[in-house]
Amino acid sequence: MMFNEMIENPALLTDGYKFCHKDQYPEGLEWTYETWTPRKSRIDGVTHAIFFGLQGALATLYWKWQKGFFERPLEVVIEEIKESLTGTFGVTNPEMVRNYDYSHFEKLHKLSYLPIRIKALKEGSFVQIGGEFVVDGKKAHKSGVPMFTIENTLPEFFWLPGYLETPLSCLIWQPMTDATIADKYKRILTKYARLTGCDQTGRVFNQGGDFSMRGMGSPEAAYRGTPGHLLSFGGSATVPARNYLMAYYDAKPNVIAYAPSTEHSVMESYGRDEKNALLQLITRVYPSGTVTIVCDTYNLWNVVDNVLTDKEVKAAIMNRNGKVNIRPDSGEPVDIICGDPNTANISEKLRGFEQTIEKGLVQRLHEIFGGTKNEAGFIELDPHIGCVYGDSITPERAEAIGRGLYEKGFASVSVGLGIGSYTYQYMTRDTLGFALKGTAEIVNGEFKAIYKDPATDSDSFKKSQKGMVAVVLRDGDYQLIDELTPETEKEVLGNELQEVFVNGKFVRTQTFDEIRKRVEAESKRVYGEAL
Repeated sequence: MMFNEMIENPALLTDGYKFCHKDQYPEGLEWTYETWTPRKSRIDGVTHAIFFGLQGALATLYWKWQKGFFERPLEVVIEEIKESLTGTFGVTNPEMVRNYDYSHFEKLHKLSYLPIRIKALKEGSFVQIGGEFVVDGKKAHKSGVPMFTIENTLPEFFWLPGYLETPLSCLIWQPMTDATIADKYKRILTKYARLTGCDQTGRVFNQGGDFSMRGMGSPEAAYRGTPGHLLSFGGSATVPARNYLMAYYDAKPNVIAYAPSTEHSVMESYGRDEKNALLQLITRVYPSGTVTIVCDTYNLWNVVDNVLTDKEVKAAIMNRNGKVNIRPDSGEPVDIICGDPNTANISEKLRGFEQTIEKGLVQRLHEIFGGTKNEAGFIELDPHIGCVYGDSITPERAEAIGRGLYEKGFASVSVGLGIGSYTYQYMTRDTLGFALKGTAEIVNGEFKAIYKDPATDSDSFKKSQKGMVAVVLRDGDYQLIDELTPETEKEVLGNELQEVFVNGKFVRTQTFDEIRKRVEAESKRVYGEAL
């Protein structure tokens, strides 16, 4: 079979039905206006979504349209669109294909830029999510606060805001959701760092690492989502996220920190001679600095009890200028880190290690390598040794690990957590209910406020705003003002929705450092200090 190169024409990067809508709107339509809003939280304890990723999404769309549409011959891009419509709609509605008018694409190509205006909050803002609340014993719906709006700037391109809904949504829901979940992790880890007397800034910043890339939907999903994690933490194994952030968010070259780490195939190559493997890795390959070694290829507890206690191995670890992290990779994370008192039914493979299993990895590392008590009276492991767990971590498990270490008298920063695709892929656009919906239009010169409010939507989850919108900071939170017109929208004082992208050009940009600082401040504003 021969494979042909797939040319990425950005006009084809949308849902199929978007090709039909320009003909379905009423005649005389000149202007459409849509809002992007988090409508419902499906994450316990999360009331606000972090606005992040729009700048990168718009930069991506800009380059896709420049290189894949505007800078290519008109006849070529139109032929690609015709061929695509013939091969799809031609199956179900050949008459539509025969009569399809491509002049709107031709006009856009001649214009050579995207005639849209986008107004947005500052990235890093924490935005209230919509949902139900109770007033006087009755349920009521509270609309989420819009993060940005999109509208066309030339009447003949009224169809474009809706047309761009699909690629925009596809590009931004995940960075925002990742950022929101990462903040929840950071609040959990900060809480236990405070309870156990640890530094709550630098050490927590490096406590959560992103291990998600191999489990994401695509390389692009990985390097667009990982920056959401990096708003709260410093570590990631997703290498391309660095270039993405440097290109689109003016990030510094050291925006990602990552330490060398082994994998099972490396450990397997030494057979069951795990002593030799450890010594080779920490003396010959990495004689200094931080290194993480996966130690449960065969039996984690055997490595702990019989390899790490070996005089030669222990001396090599304690004499290194750096830290050796022991990494388990299977089993129940909470029990392995904090100890499991229920050893009656353990497998035959683990017989003889009951005492170590009951104590858990952190306690055993302390018994072998020592440590010190901090001012709050909690034990911190000797700086030459540590542990990292990166399998199936969730916010609930992070909470349980922090609580378990606290109850045992250990500092919470004794363990680093690898947060992977079990967190960052195990979600959808509906995790925070994101949607881009039309709320206003102009037909034959007349402004109309439009909205949706399905009667069958029992909790009003899908109810949209109405008319044009503004967002203001009042009573310590962002508040929605809707049912505005083009005239009254201009009169709103303190509207946080400001132009960022107009007619193919950025009019406001932000750096990653700026957004990181805003996330830290906004998290405290919304959720307070971690307790």
